Amino acid sequence: MDGNKVRWGIISTAKIGREKVIPGIQASQTGIAAAIASRDQDRARETADALGIEKAYGSYEELFADPDIDVIYNPLPNHMHVPMTVQAVEAGKHVLCEKPIALSAEEASELLDLPRDRLVAEAFMVRAHPQWIRARDLVRSGALGELRAIQGYFSYFMDNPDNIRNRADMGGGALMDIGCYTMLAGRYFFEGEPERVVSLIDRDPDFGTDRLTSAIMDFGAGRQLSFTVSTQLTPYQRLQLFGTKKRLDIMIPFNAPQGGAVTLRLDDGSALADDSAQDETIDPCDQYAEQADVFGRAVLGEKVMTYGVEDALQNMKILDAIFASAERGGWVDVM
Repeated sequence: MDGNKVRWGIISTAKIGREKVIPGIQASQTGIAAAIASRDQDRARETADALGIEKAYGSYEELFADPDIDVIYNPLPNHMHVPMTVQAVEAGKHVLCEKPIALSAEEASELLDLPRDRLVAEAFMVRAHPQWIRARDLVRSGALGELRAIQGYFSYFMDNPDNIRNRADMGGGALMDIGCYTMLAGRYFFEGEPERVVSLIDRDPDFGTDRLTSAIMDFGAGRQLSFTVSTQLTPYQRLQLFGTKKRLDIMIPFNAPQGGAVTLRLDDGSALADDSAQDETIDPCDQYAEQADVFGRAVLGEKVMTYGVEDALQNMKILDAIFASAERGGWVDVM
């Protein structure tokens, strides 16, 4: 530790790290981006210099061996999440790993065997954003009445065969890349677990990845989440929470502008075309800085981390069930 700061080491020079997470760590109250590692020493040094990071390593193992590093951020391709997370924890580091935590629940279960004095969490930055926290507070307050339905949509267009999102062997596809966010919304806002799921998947004939996935998740007691995600449709995102009294729209639920304000829209439906809607502005923030502070305060022992390995494993069980439903053509229980 560096006083009341945790020192982060980043493995790989991935875009999400360079453009989002590292600037978030640097803007956080608890974190220092102290080192970065790549399999290419020159690339690591170039990235470190560009981002103002002190140390650059030419291998992940060198970074893991650095005694000054407290936390590892793992944004590697999906198939490397578990192996590198295990290696980092065994080297004595805490790990914040990009979503999805693994390729399957079976693989994710390997993380249960790691020492519990090291924190491991899945990097769902949306849970740290004030707009998600405010939206859940509104649900809890009864402002929507009884929350019964959630609808989510998230899409972008990417047909580059070399992009890891289009590599089936690396865990690419819409569900793993962005469907995990829409799935998570049900767990977060219903504050419960789905009992069963049903889904429909269209796969790219060349890539083999799911390019269009829709699912319904049954949370019991008449509550359901439905969502559609795609890697080959026009970019769009929206999350809507429907209660017996009002509807709440989260206008930019997943890619909230870093350092920008966002809007929540509450509507009782008394007029069409959103004419009865009331907007609430959420002050500018950086959800990646917020995420770094949530994890950092847990490492510092200032606050308990509410999302750990068990939570990440549950996410993978749900994703597994969604894939299984499409293959079997019917409802699948979430085990």
